[in-house]
Amino acid sequence: MTSVGTSKISGQAKELKFRDPAQARALSARLAGLCDEIGRESVQVMHVCGSHEQAIARYGLRAVLPKTLDLIMGPGCPVCVTDMPEVDEAVVLAVDGALIATYGDMVRVPGTAKSLADAASEGARVEVVYSASQAVELARSCEAEVVFFATGFETTAVATAAIVLQDDLPPNFSILSAHKYVPPAMEIVARIPETRVEGFLAAGHAATITGWGLFEDFVDRYGLPVVVAGFEPLDILAGLVRLVELIRDGQAKVENMYPRCVTREGNTVAQDQMWRVFRTASGMWRGIADIPNGNLRLREEFAHLDARARFDIDTRRLRAHVPSKLTERCICGTIMSGLALPTDCELFGKECDPENPVGACMVSSEGTCKIWHQYGGHPEL
Repeated sequence: MTSVGTSKISGQAKELKFRDPAQARALSARLAGLCDEIGRESVQVMHVCGSHEQAIARYGLRAVLPKTLDLIMGPGCPVCVTDMPEVDEAVVLAVDGALIATYGDMVRVPGTAKSLADAASEGARVEVVYSASQAVELARSCEAEVVFFATGFETTAVATAAIVLQDDLPPNFSILSAHKYVPPAMEIVARIPETRVEGFLAAGHAATITGWGLFEDFVDRYGLPVVVAGFEPLDILAGLVRLVELIRDGQAKVENMYPRCVTREGNTVAQDQMWRVFRTASGMWRGIADIPNGNLRLREEFAHLDARARFDIDTRRLRAHVPSKLTERCICGTIMSGLALPTDCELFGKECDPENPVGACMVSSEGTCKIWHQYGGHPEL
């Protein structure tokens, strides 16, 4: 089925087609020609967005890419990079009587000893919400302490910030922030000695907030091109074409291939709200590394809403738990760093599947392992 939209160009409406097979074939042929011009055994590029991976797998885009173009997924799943101690904090709060409100994927993510789903099966109160505002309404509707276990990258952090800045929040509402900030993680990937990444495909929805100008400093520091792309099949293929063109030409620059949504400056009102509420902090991204400035924590002036400040969260009883042998064999961190594929993991599709996930990458709808389990990674169409 063809997905279409309209755009005003020179005063006339022009139809935009995002899934046109003929255009897809033309872009695929262009990619093949570019890779032939480069003439290397492999050209490796990375995207850092679970939504990109969903679209790539769902529409079988890897099957139409040239064999010499290696498109890998980096740390683009916020659920997957939520560290075990952060999950432990939510579990302890739930066990100690708080009602934990969080997004659906977080419920089954394993902590050191158990997940929120495990805690719920033992009597703790865990509610799935679809927005930060729904968590607030939940607090208004009950007397229990409601803790919003807030996860996600810049796009969802903005929504959390908007809630924090409201004047009439209920007194029984607080936030346990596990929000992450993507640009520092891209820097870690760029610095990994084993990495062969030659360019990045950046997430269009995050850039709608931050603006594409955010990546200019990164490009200057690491000499790697960045192309912002949307999420329709033609968006992704066109973004890859431009990225490979930049690699061929040896040009380190930022290109915006999602102009219908993204500007250089981004949403400055949303940025102002986010940075009024949050500060960056160093912290561990699950299985990857300690990421300087990679976590978003509430500023001190909002301590009255910060669950870490309001409650005594003692996770030592959970951290004393010895991880299972399966957990020790999980390579989610290596996969998210772009150094391995899900199929390289000995657990993939065997001991680890969506019904019995060992690692967070098999839990989240944006996790590489779950997406590959659902759609397959390199389908032959």
